[in-house]
Amino acid sequence: MNGNLHRLCNQINGLTMPAESGEDEAWLWTQIKAEARRDAESEPALASYLYSTILSHSSLERSLSFHLGNKLCSSTLLSTLLYDLFLDTFSKDAELRSATVADLRAARMRDPACVSFSHCLLNYKGFLACQAHRVAHRLWTQMRRPLALALQSRIADVFAVDIHPAARIGKGILFDHATGVVVGETAVIGNNVSILHHVTLGGTGKAGGDRHPKIGDGVLIGAGATILGNIKIGEGAKIGAGSVVLIDVPARTTAVGNPARLVGGKEKPATHEDVPGESMDHTSFISGWSDYII
Repeated sequence: MNGNLHRLCNQINGLTMPAESGEDEAWLWTQIKAEARRDAESEPALASYLYSTILSHSSLERSLSFHLGNKLCSSTLLSTLLYDLFLDTFSKDAELRSATVADLRAARMRDPACVSFSHCLLNYKGFLACQAHRVAHRLWTQMRRPLALALQSRIADVFAVDIHPAARIGKGILFDHATGVVVGETAVIGNNVSILHHVTLGGTGKAGGDRHPKIGDGVLIGAGATILGNIKIGEGAKIGAGSVVLIDVPARTTAVGNPARLVGGKEKPATHEDVPGESMDHTSFISGWSDYII
């Protein structure tokens, strides 16, 4: 998102967010608590819920760990065990906490339906699934793989988002709506990427090895898109809704259709200057199609 658009969004939402820094987490947590107090006062039916999930906690990682533990627990996977697991992981890893902050900012700035940071923290299953995946990925890299896979299964059951714990995901990620998102074992997702519901980053068969897509920074992937194989989606590219992508997509280009084709043609595809993963512009390419008819 360019500077002018970023400032405009801040003005529209009445926010003055600091640039990402060590102070950002503290600022964000203060904002979340203020939102929770406001909502508790305006809707007394939610007061107890907001107190237990946000207002009773001393930090963002404690609130998030408590909420995830209660969301993902089962009769045999206790909420107290999950709370300790999440809190231990988030507390020891500043990189994970930074990613959580960036993901909250991404949802608030990119999704006009996101009315507050606390709304995202409590209700956005794409955000919650991504944070739980980050913990599962840490477990995977620590060779605690049975627990990582058990956590993946619970995330899929509860949030309808299936991300293999080995998949690598950057920060500033927006899983918008998120239902039906599938991310394979060797997939890589860069920073500031936005992915809509029912997107698959999958393989092309049963062969092992490095077999899943690599998504560059700032990419936007529309609803229902399927990207298969060890292919690269270049930085700032845009994948149209419902597209099926089987080969590399160059940076700053738009691919649409089944099979996907580049807008503007293969030899001289149309390019764009914005970062679609941040601007969330799904349809700008349509103006260049002389045969576009409704």
